[in-house]
Amino acid sequence: MAFPKNVFVLNTGRCGSTTLYQACSHFDNYTAEHEGLTHQVGPARFDFPTHHIEIDNRLSWVLGRLERAYGNDAAYVHLTRDSEAVAASYAKRSQQGILKSYRDSILMKSKHKSKHIPLLDFCHDYIDTVTANIEFYLRDKTHVIDFKLENAAVDFDRFIDWIGATGDLTSARAEFDVLHNASKT
Repeated sequence: MAFPKNVFVLNTGRCGSTTLYQACSHFDNYTAEHEGLTHQVGPARFDFPTHHIEIDNRLSWVLGRLERAYGNDAAYVHLTRDSEAVAASYAKRSQQGILKSYRDSILMKSKHKSKHIPLLDFCHDYIDTVTANIEFYLRDKTHVIDFKLENAAVDFDRFIDWIGATGDLTSARAEFDVLHNASKT
């Protein structure tokens, strides 16, 4: 494969996406953003520069539009982390952000009908939904790699080679030794 012009990192969130962004920020032949255009609507939502790595868990909710904008002309990374760790992290942030929106608005949580459902069940349902959306989207893409946070040392080097990244790769690798955006206990 020729090196991709654009790379999209699809993920559930709470899986090392901020860390991967910090690592990619050391590349000199790609720009990188973490949730860079989440504030945009319409065509501007997908107006990424060429040679850009976009890491945004919210892309999993707009995959039809991502297909229309980039389709098979981009490269895709499916970033994952152990689902129990992701669920536990989301549970710590359950009163804010995307999990709260998923639980209270997308699923239309009723105080009476769903109060018996444990919080971790909502977290796992969210993770399963997003993962299924990503897997379905990637099923026919030709430029895809998986990246497991638990295997970051190996997978990051594979990713670097796959996209032909250059820059301060030592500093890039060192980002995986730093806790970025960790949930508070």
